Amino acid sequence: MQATSFTYDSATRSGSVLLDDGTPVDFDAPAFDAGGLRLLRPGQRVRIETEGAGTSLRITLVTLQTF
Repeated sequence: MQATSFTYDSATRSGSVLLDDGTPVDFDAPAFDAGGLRLLRPGQRVRIETEGAGTSLRITLVTLQTF
C-alpha cells in the first residue's frame, strides 16, 4: 500500500502517514526500523505494510516508494 509521510519524530523514530483517502495512520519505531530508513521527511511518498483493518489498522513497515 502507498501513503504520504505526514509527521516524523527522529527522537522516537515514530510518526504518521496519510493514506490516499486522507486518513492519518500512526507508525511506531519497530515499523520504521523494519524499513531500514534513517530519516523521513513530510511529503515523501512511502510504501507501507499493515495488519488489521478499521480502527485496529497497524503499520508494520515503512519504506520509501520507488518506481
